[in-house]
Amino acid sequence: MTEFKDKVVVITGGAQGIGRCIAEEFAEAGANICIIDRQEGNHYVGDISQKAVLESFAAEVIERYGHIDYLINNALPIMKGIDECTYEEFRYALDVGVTAPFYLSKLFSEHFADGGCIINISSSRDRMSQPQTESYTAAKGGIAALTHALAVSFAGRIRVNSISPGWIDTSYTTYEGPDAVQQPCGRVGNPRDIADMVLYLCSEKAGFITGENICIDGGMTRLMIYHGDNGWTLK
Repeated sequence: MTEFKDKVVVITGGAQGIGRCIAEEFAEAGANICIIDRQEGNHYVGDISQKAVLESFAAEVIERYGHIDYLINNALPIMKGIDECTYEEFRYALDVGVTAPFYLSKLFSEHFADGGCIINISSSRDRMSQPQTESYTAAKGGIAALTHALAVSFAGRIRVNSISPGWIDTSYTTYEGPDAVQQPCGRVGNPRDIADMVLYLCSEKAGFITGENICIDGGMTRLMIYHGDNGWTLK
């Protein structure tokens, strides 16, 4: 995709997993990559739950490039449930998963080049849950809702979309048996499934898409499950 050559891409949580794959695909397409992550490495190291860290990071990006093209809010909030999650931990999950994407969007709002995009990484948990996942689920639901709010506020200037991954194995493990068969697509997802959609949504081909949430989960959230149906049993 030559259209990404020399574009400036900001990725939170880009040192590993899905974020790293997104960074690698943009880099392969010739883009300039700006990553912020808590993990040590050759990128800006910082905790995005901290307001001062976000301001310092944004200022460094603008000082270096003068603008950005794409903001990918990917950093992972913690997952803890109502039995164990403290007030402080729940607040931290929302700071990472919702407040930081909002504030980075605000900090960069006047610095997006023409054709700029924001892509928020939500989760299929924005619409379904397992027990004891409240902090993560609330954060992912929040960023999905934030997406359409930002899309309306930035109308005509910046397109804003979100992606809700399902089961994505970041080690690229190939699963067989029930783990694979239960998925309507017949397999567990991997980071490339998400990264490819990120690049598509940032491309000119997606120029008429904004405020949208795209669920990439192998069809799992479309599969109706009843005891005794199609081999499903409740034990």
